[in-house]
Amino acid sequence: MDSKEVILLKKALERQKRARKQAEKILEEKSKELYDVTHHLKETNSKLENLLNEKTSELDGVFINIIDPYVVMDLQFNVINMNGSAKEFLGYDHTKEHLNLSQLVHPDYIEYTFESFQSLIEVGTLKNYRAKIFTKDQSEKWVQINSSLIYDAERKPIAAQGIIRDITQESEIKELLSEQKKQLDIIVENSPLGIALTVNGKIVKVNKAFETLIGYSQQELKQMHVKDISTPEDKEGSIALLEQMNQGEIENFAVVKTYTRKDGTCLLAKTQVSAVRNGEGKEDYQVAIVDDITAQKQLELQKEKLLLELEASNQGLQEYAHIVSHDLKSPLRSINALSSWLMEDYKDVLDENGVFNLRQMQEKVESMDRLISGILKYSSVTSDYQELTSVDFNQVINEIKEIIFIPDHVQIKVPEPLPSLMADRTKIHQLFQNILSNAVVHIEREKGLVQIEATDMGSHWQFSIADNGVGIPKEHHERIFKIFQSAGTKEGSTGIGLSIVKKIIDLYQGKIWLESTVGKGTTFYFTLKKEL
Repeated sequence: MDSKEVILLKKALERQKRARKQAEKILEEKSKELYDVTHHLKETNSKLENLLNEKTSELDGVFINIIDPYVVMDLQFNVINMNGSAKEFLGYDHTKEHLNLSQLVHPDYIEYTFESFQSLIEVGTLKNYRAKIFTKDQSEKWVQINSSLIYDAERKPIAAQGIIRDITQESEIKELLSEQKKQLDIIVENSPLGIALTVNGKIVKVNKAFETLIGYSQQELKQMHVKDISTPEDKEGSIALLEQMNQGEIENFAVVKTYTRKDGTCLLAKTQVSAVRNGEGKEDYQVAIVDDITAQKQLELQKEKLLLELEASNQGLQEYAHIVSHDLKSPLRSINALSSWLMEDYKDVLDENGVFNLRQMQEKVESMDRLISGILKYSSVTSDYQELTSVDFNQVINEIKEIIFIPDHVQIKVPEPLPSLMADRTKIHQLFQNILSNAVVHIEREKGLVQIEATDMGSHWQFSIADNGVGIPKEHHERIFKIFQSAGTKEGSTGIGLSIVKKIIDLYQGKIWLESTVGKGTTFYFTLKKEL
């Protein structure tokens, strides 16, 4: 090898050496870069792992603390996980027992459930699924479920998750409202009163009774306005009231108005109109309830006419009774005077039979006079003017005890104070005097007793007048209250006293009855209304 070749070899070795150093330097730099990248990746990976653990913990916390029941299941309905709310609601714990949700579905909703699940698989979400299920204690529950699919990394569905909402109470309320609506519809349709719904006077719905009352069909009425079936004189007043209702000034009103039927005849009806408002207080429609009072009004007019006629008749009878009383008593007084003169002038001439006959004549005349007076009193009981004042019944009894004949062996007792009542004092006096006079003269015991008591019965006072007299046979209990009827044989009885009592008690809207045992005594009971 010559020197030239040696020089070239050296140069080649030096270039190779320099190239190796350069490569080593580059390798060292790249190794450092690789080390730095590796270290950075380790730090990033560590952060990602921490972040993943943190998010997983957060997700677990959210899952556990969801208020509503939350369930995760596989695609065969087997529960994978559930929160505490779900365990409490369903009654199952998936960590202690296997649970397949399809087994909880009510039989009526099985087919619907599988159709809904198929829709979930196809779409990925399912909203407002509603069904009836059984919880572990066999309680029936209505639920609403919103669910979605869970996918793996390749977007393949592997599970489903859902939030369950208990709508049992809501469904029960809806069912109740639906049932009540059906019942209300039945009531409305079968009501004897006409019922109509209107909006701003336009008829929108009526029941059968309203159709019958007015004579138009529902279809015809829906094309009409209330004013179309109202008489002209009734329109103005009704319009003013409806305007007040529209303004919220009144919620309802009642009027008596005349409607025009399809056949042209008129219907007088009491109409009650009420506003139905929404949650904002705005009027949605009006409900009108129509009660046909045509026949009732005619009866009232007839009654008023009859009352006027009766009043005139009573007045005529009263005048007639006074005239008859005067005309009858005048000859009686003459007969009585003549018999008295005969007795005075010829008592020494007449034999015993003549004197007896004259006395009999005088007694019969007196009896006839009492009878005429009794008839006059009876006829005036309901027609006389009544002056209503506060009447103390204790004073009335004391006054009667002073004016009627009470045998020495008879006592009238009032164990407890009697009430006061707004009444006509004269009529109350007549009432008690007739019963007490009757009682004291029919007591044949050595010690006679008449006892008066009162009991508060609410709207009425009930009085009892009991005696220990001869008693009244059962067959006479009804007829003794009729005019000219008497159960006794006592002289001077006209048979009018108790009939007057009955008329006065009727006047005070009361009743009278008696309990009696022959030989032991009689108790008269009667009631008087507190306020007429």
